[in-house]
Amino acid sequence: MSSSSSRNAFEDGKYKTNLLTLDSSSRCCKITPSSRASPSPPKQLLVATPVEEGEYPVVMLLHGYLLYNSFYSQLMLHVSSHGFIFIAPQLYSIAGPDTMDEIKSTAEIMDWLSDGLNHFLPPRVTPNLSKFVLSGHSRGGKTAFAVALKKFGYSSDLKISTLIGIDPVDGTGKGKQTPPPVLTYEPNSFDLDKIPMLVIGSGLGETARNPLFPPCAPPGVNHREFFRECQGPAWHFVAKDYGHLDMLDDDTRGIRGKSSYCLCKNGEERRPMRRFVGGIVVSFLKAYLEGDDRELVKIKDGCHEGVPVEIQEFEVIM
Repeated sequence: MSSSSSRNAFEDGKYKTNLLTLDSSSRCCKITPSSRASPSPPKQLLVATPVEEGEYPVVMLLHGYLLYNSFYSQLMLHVSSHGFIFIAPQLYSIAGPDTMDEIKSTAEIMDWLSDGLNHFLPPRVTPNLSKFVLSGHSRGGKTAFAVALKKFGYSSDLKISTLIGIDPVDGTGKGKQTPPPVLTYEPNSFDLDKIPMLVIGSGLGETARNPLFPPCAPPGVNHREFFRECQGPAWHFVAKDYGHLDMLDDDTRGIRGKSSYCLCKNGEERRPMRRFVGGIVVSFLKAYLEGDDRELVKIKDGCHEGVPVEIQEFEVIM
């Protein structure tokens, strides 16, 4: 069975999906000789997975600063419906400026996936960890790049097939990076042994919502700098008229969920940006994991009729 759908990447795919929560109290779904010994994940995980029999690539998304992994459930289900197991750990509830704990936790979760994930998935659903994708949004994007670069003392034996930054942010401004700094301000300095990279930016991320709050993706530490430091192959898309948090769920509950509508300059609604991010991710993964670049090329050439937003900028390094 092919692990990806031939449908329009910006719409739901052909696979039926389910959303699971795994934590220390979760029990294995599959009964195997090693099931009883399968450890719980190091952090609580939200998992969007196809339910049909098959082997599927695995995508891990690291959430943004002080956000909950549940805020990404609609994006996760969109991508998963195209034939991917999509997991999002809850890295912390409260955090300061230092991201070392997140880097460490991400490496630990990646190590757990090889022995643990398969036991908690639906019957006959198998993770293909030879096609593992590390991604992150906002501060989580910075963390994803930090783990991939292996410069900060924590890494995993699990090989990263592709790396994705969704509006990644490395601090509040140039010279004000959160520790440990990832950006070096040296062009093409991310030496990742030709791992394909995708960077998605928001056109409104650099704009402050009002004088009381700084921009959520400030110039000098945002998607532009991350892409400048990428080596090829690397792709960069910027969505016009949408903000830093516009790929989250429509209904983000609680104080943090409500504040996600107040802190950043936003677009008129979230669905178009969420569909854009999901579709770009699916098209990119089809190209680099499955060898099917038809949709990515159409998007690049400006002839894909399903793109739900106006692309403000596009760059590629091959």
